[in-house]
Amino acid sequence: MTFDSNAFLIILTGTLIAISCGFLGVFMMLRKMSMTGDAISHAVLPGIVIGYFVSGSQRSLEVIIGAGLLGILATLMIEGLRKKAKVQLDASIGITFTLLFAIGIILINMFAYKVDLDQECVLYGEIAYLPIDLWITKSGLNLGPRITWLAGLNLLFVGVFIYLLFKELVLTSFDENFSSVMGIPAKGVNLALMSMVSYTTVSSFESVGAILVVALLAVPPATAFLWTKSLNSLLKLTAALAILISVLGYYLAFWMDSSIAGMMVTVAGGFFLASALIKGKKPSWFKGTPKESKPLGI
Repeated sequence: MTFDSNAFLIILTGTLIAISCGFLGVFMMLRKMSMTGDAISHAVLPGIVIGYFVSGSQRSLEVIIGAGLLGILATLMIEGLRKKAKVQLDASIGITFTLLFAIGIILINMFAYKVDLDQECVLYGEIAYLPIDLWITKSGLNLGPRITWLAGLNLLFVGVFIYLLFKELVLTSFDENFSSVMGIPAKGVNLALMSMVSYTTVSSFESVGAILVVALLAVPPATAFLWTKSLNSLLKLTAALAILISVLGYYLAFWMDSSIAGMMVTVAGGFFLASALIKGKKPSWFKGTPKESKPLGI
């Protein structure tokens, strides 16, 4: 069997993105905010459009900054509706992302005759095209796929972020009031987490699509949670699932001549359903032990 560099790059990029989303998704799940990633992936559309108008390019720093600011705005709106207006969390998420997404569509329609930008090109991507989107320096040096570099940089940012704020993320995820008593700015930590989710979402869905990003934020952590109640083990198992999802998703898509991103989501869903069935059919002597009934620990 010959080495396929394109397959390797696609799997590597998918793995980097899956691990980044999975790590952030663990803390989103613990906060019962997994679907906030879905809201952010749609709410950033106005920021992408404005950034495009300013720079004239879909791949500029202005686009990422605009999307990041809209992600933060979406987070503030969700929290404001939930705490100030006493709206349920699921309702506040639905109101926020539909409103901002609609504003983005209006901006696109208003200026469609001036710019080459539509909903599909900013919200949906296909990871199969990754090998042809190369990063070539001014001197002509080919550094490989641009998205692979972005995915690696994003994983580095996520890793450093979690390493530096691990204690704060744990405390604010389990007991926000207690963390405030301990002197930890819970709102600031939450805003930092949402900002990182915004950046990860924006930097990832250009290549793999918004659906895959949202799935990777929610499904691997939820699957890992069925098997372990230890936070460190939860993070490790989520990373392992991310690797399996990327590898199996690619080769199944290749075998069935289907969408790679779509197959990765399908594989992730398959892992979750299989885990739920296995854990649900455990014999009575294997469940309900004092060890398993303990709260999630580090």
